[in-house]
Amino acid sequence: MSNTMQKHPFHLVDPSPWPIFTSLAAFTTTFGGVMYMHGFVGGDFALMLGLIMVIYSMFVWWRDVIREATFEGHHTLGVQAGLRMGMILFIVSEVMFFFAFFWAFFHSSLAPTIDIGAVWPPKGLEVLNPWEVPFLNTLILLTSGASVTWAHHAILAGHRTQG
Repeated sequence: MSNTMQKHPFHLVDPSPWPIFTSLAAFTTTFGGVMYMHGFVGGDFALMLGLIMVIYSMFVWWRDVIREATFEGHHTLGVQAGLRMGMILFIVSEVMFFFAFFWAFFHSSLAPTIDIGAVWPPKGLEVLNPWEVPFLNTLILLTSGASVTWAHHAILAGHRTQG
């Protein structure tokens, strides 16, 4: 009689068709998008098929993850710590990406090289008026953040319905 007890806190996933299906869906979406943008016949169909495949794969893959976590109980404390660490590393990588992006912007704007004419903004580049579209985008971002914060404080205070 074999011992089926697990001797570690980690979840070794069963083979799944969703990674290869999702990669094919992403390929179909990309291929269909390129075909559609270049006016090829069937490009719109391939793009829509790819998008439907991506949405379907998102649904079934997360359905399986939720089933593993809730009904099958595979997400032990060790697995939850790993998922939490993965999300933290993702957020840190995003912070580093934006830091590098702004570093490159400020480096180029504060010390423009001879390659771009030693002026900022480079010659021939049409600059947006900051009081038009950028200002509107900033207002939308700030109001969405304020409404989410308001809702969060309402939930913490026990006010589930406001309006």
